[in-house]
Amino acid sequence: MKKIRLLIEYDGAAYHGWQVQKDEMTIQGVIEDRVSRITGLRSSVVGASRTDAGVHALGQVAAFRTESRLDGETLKRALNANLPGDIRVLEALAVDDTFHPRKDAVRKTYVYFVTNQRNSPVFLGRYSWLVPQALDMESMEEASQALVGKHDFSAFMGAGSDMKDSVREIYSLDIGKLRGINFMTSCLKGNFIKISMEADGFLRHMVRNVVGTLIEIGRGKVSADMMKEILKSLDRRRAGQTAPANGLFLEGIKY
Repeated sequence: MKKIRLLIEYDGAAYHGWQVQKDEMTIQGVIEDRVSRITGLRSSVVGASRTDAGVHALGQVAAFRTESRLDGETLKRALNANLPGDIRVLEALAVDDTFHPRKDAVRKTYVYFVTNQRNSPVFLGRYSWLVPQALDMESMEEASQALVGKHDFSAFMGAGSDMKDSVREIYSLDIGKLRGINFMTSCLKGNFIKISMEADGFLRHMVRNVVGTLIEIGRGKVSADMMKEILKSLDRRRAGQTAPANGLFLEGIKY
């Protein structure tokens, strides 16, 4: 028996998130099915982050145990030959059996993309949130810094979460303007915003709720100095809307 660590990227638009669900197509379910086909045995594929329905990943990490004699590189090729085109294994390596993708992770980074103009480029509509109103970037940046540090993020936790500990530490929260996004051999010109958040972990919908609140601050519906009050309230009703899933990417995980 050996353990294989996978580095995976995927377009989450067609899936009901990472975690296996009855009667729904999920990333974990598809990968487990393909591992079973290749090795002849059912294996549980444990992911580092349980991304929501519609969320994408550039660097998801997962692991599974197998009795297969196939080495990592052969498993990678076999999986990619059997997986749908919107899921790709970037690496497959044999690791120590003590490795756990979720418990051993020390930092995770998510990025969120906003298209801040009247219309979205055709090729970015499924990967960003279209916000046509003008946004006050200075107010958004000021408000974002109130979240950096170790806090109870209950005000930004999605309903139905089973997390008992809602304390997390955000190491950085950066908001930047982009005048173009590279796509294949071209650069799609426009007004885009990239929100990047690195933390020791995230609650359900936490990034999307933070983004939704920042956008309301940018629109002038909420003042920047209210972010501290929202955080301290521990009340989800005080924070902004949940940003759409399609603009969110799991960028990477550090161990």
